[in-house]
Amino acid sequence: MTAVDAPLLALDELTVQRGEIPLCEGVTLNLPAGSICHLVGANGTGKTTLLMQLAGLLPVLTGEVHYQGVASLPIQPLYVSHQLGIHPNLTVAQNLTFLLNLYGISPSIADIDDALAWVGLQGFETISSSHLSAGQTRRITLARLYLLTPDVTPLWLLDEPFTALDVDMVARMEDRLREFSHTGGAILMTSHQTVGVANQVLDLSDYMV
Repeated sequence: MTAVDAPLLALDELTVQRGEIPLCEGVTLNLPAGSICHLVGANGTGKTTLLMQLAGLLPVLTGEVHYQGVASLPIQPLYVSHQLGIHPNLTVAQNLTFLLNLYGISPSIADIDDALAWVGLQGFETISSSHLSAGQTRRITLARLYLLTPDVTPLWLLDEPFTALDVDMVARMEDRLREFSHTGGAILMTSHQTVGVANQVLDLSDYMV
């Protein structure tokens, strides 16, 4: 299988490990372009730990991870986590610009306006992020999804992206996830809510030690 034909993400007998303690063993997954996989499992199975391993933030000690057929990180996955990475002393627009700069995107003022409007933060561009609620701050991190495309970052790793969102925002998020996958991206995400757009499920409870 060539790198072009290979799934965007493939896990082969992976161990999900927190420190020296294995949580799950033998985890296997093929995630081709166009897929949205709902990562589920009982509390303590290591869903967040697995996403951090795949994002390159924690080591993979046992098993193999292939990105587009290559056993390394030839692509830069997007990782959206509970730890928001928002600087309180920057404005809303500055924080969003910084998050996009990490992926080589220099957004225009119109891009920033459109992305913030999408998450319901229109008019907040020059507001200090320290003045926002936790839910509003989380929406800054989600706003980048409006502008990121598969040619920039084809794999999204999303940890509870629906948390603290109202019904309308969840619907907008699902529309965006569907659009991203239909244009060649792939998504692995956790959620305590039903993910209506998912076409795969990976249950870590099946791999518990």
